[in-house]
Amino acid sequence: MGVRIFEVFTSIEGEGLLYGTKTLFVRLAGCPFTCFYCDTPEALPAGSGKEYTLEAARELVSSSLRPHTYKVNFTGGEPLVQHEAVAELARHAQSLGVRTYLESSCYDSRRFSHVMGHMDILKVEFKTADSEFARDAAHYGRLLEEAARCLAAAARAKKSVYVKVVVSARTRAADLESLLGRVFEAAPPEAVSGLYVQPTSGVEEPRLEHLVALHDAACRTYPEVRVVPQ
Repeated sequence: MGVRIFEVFTSIEGEGLLYGTKTLFVRLAGCPFTCFYCDTPEALPAGSGKEYTLEAARELVSSSLRPHTYKVNFTGGEPLVQHEAVAELARHAQSLGVRTYLESSCYDSRRFSHVMGHMDILKVEFKTADSEFARDAAHYGRLLEEAARCLAAAARAKKSVYVKVVVSARTRAADLESLLGRVFEAAPPEAVSGLYVQPTSGVEEPRLEHLVALHDAACRTYPEVRVVPQ
């Protein structure tokens, strides 16, 4: 089994539940989606990055770990594109005594289930209808259902799981509230470690008054919502 990795680097986590933690990022190559605000478009092509054998990738993770690293973050691209390799690398990271963390749009619940057992923290990202997530808008509902199944599975397994939603100037408060209604039908609020609303940066950024309105809409389903820019 091989794995295509775009980059591996250490930095400080800049978003979400574990904001501020020292993190080894393993960015997997390849993503089938087309979000207009993507901040790493260079990692989207399946042929981007470098191909590694699984053993070489394990060694890359081992040699890249620095003292006091809080977690290894599997990001992308979209990590579930290479779910089998991600599960093996996460297993390896855990054997080194480091927490593992998946950030994903969770477009495939079967692939998610394959990696979930090897992850300590899971971020399920739900896309808004205005994100241009899917090339064909007709697929949007199915993709939402898959993400909801992933969230429900993580909640049933009593995993540390949280939800992220990226919002932009396009996002309507009513649409966000409707989306979150579906999210918390899949898992009760008490089973979710947090809801993070992240405004886009550098492209169609929401104005402050719009962001406040989106915050208030989210509060109606999850009162402990946090708005955290990247």
